[in-house]
Amino acid sequence: MHPMLHRATCVLIGGIGAAVFAATLSAQRSAAVPPSEANHFIETPAGWEHPKTPWGEPSLEGTWPIPAGINLERGCSPTFGRGGRGRGGADPATPPPPCDPTAPWLSDAEWALRVENAQRRAKEGDPATLALAKGDLAGALRGVTDPTTLLRQRSIIMDPLNGRLPELTAEGKRRSALMKSSWALSQAEVQTWDHWEDFDSWDRCITRGMPTSMMAYRYNNGIKIFQSPGAVVLSLEMIHEDRIVYTDGRAPLKPVHAHYMGEPRGRWEGNTLVVVTTNYKEGPSGTNIGVYGSPQGNRWPVSDQMKTTERFTRLNNDQILYEMTVEDPVIMTRPYTVRFPLELDPNYEWWEYACHEGNRTIRDYITSSRAERAGRAAGAGEQPTAPASGPGSGGR
Repeated sequence: MHPMLHRATCVLIGGIGAAVFAATLSAQRSAAVPPSEANHFIETPAGWEHPKTPWGEPSLEGTWPIPAGINLERGCSPTFGRGGRGRGGADPATPPPPCDPTAPWLSDAEWALRVENAQRRAKEGDPATLALAKGDLAGALRGVTDPTTLLRQRSIIMDPLNGRLPELTAEGKRRSALMKSSWALSQAEVQTWDHWEDFDSWDRCITRGMPTSMMAYRYNNGIKIFQSPGAVVLSLEMIHEDRIVYTDGRAPLKPVHAHYMGEPRGRWEGNTLVVVTTNYKEGPSGTNIGVYGSPQGNRWPVSDQMKTTERFTRLNNDQILYEMTVEDPVIMTRPYTVRFPLELDPNYEWWEYACHEGNRTIRDYITSSRAERAGRAAGAGEQPTAPASGPGSGGR
């Protein structure tokens, strides 16, 4: 079972000095690098040498779960894992310390309370472990599959400096209004389902898409990294997808070859793996309600002009600092950058993600929606509307 109390980490304010910092990180380590805001409080021991593969490339191999419980956007709402209620948060009987939503990391008082509560839970017993011992698999799911790493950052967005997503362009807003999902924008939204196109790609278990596939969900956050000469594979636990990143210098495919997960190409800058992905296929939402602190509704469009640039920098034997910059000039008024640590966990329990395109859930949603509308029409003395026809309206 995963320990609840991990090494404390923090976040870098914005991008000040980022280029110099990245160059320093990619160099071979010999002197000690003490923990600081610049390295998310991840120490590099004196004399540490970056592990190498048998063919001489920097090794990132292992299981590196995305740390659960950090919001995408910065704020002070009592969200799971952020100093409010729930795992990683405050005791409901204890008023939380004052929160500054402009600060990228927790105050000393907030951090002390988070550590205190983690220690208390470790002493009393992890609720997920106790639920599993009782055979309560639903209660055990989050704790068993998703270890909570104690992190001091308030959000994973580090740029813009306010920790918030950029504004959508006029075209982005137009496309957002056309998107559909089983996840409502608000409690006031009335949804009806008549066709598989009324659902998003995550509803249909096809893909989470990017960039959200590299952000922490409420479960199934595992990432396994495999390497071979000229290639790195990022294997994702949720929706069982594998991102194959070629590092042998081959050119990207032509834009006509588009994929929901894009076409990644990698290169080594010292010991840092840089992955640039283009050729994105439009369809999946660029945000997902399963990521803490995300906008409601899964209605953040992605255009074929989106580009993501990721950096994997190993700081010691157990931790990688991960960074991703997302650019989409068609959809967003400016890029944004997320940054957070990944911690090696060879004991991580990789559970089956038993969801696939063609499962009965979509069919059940459609059937239930039609029955509810027919019932309301009958109660009002109206003539029920004939069900919509078309691909997917009668076969899931």
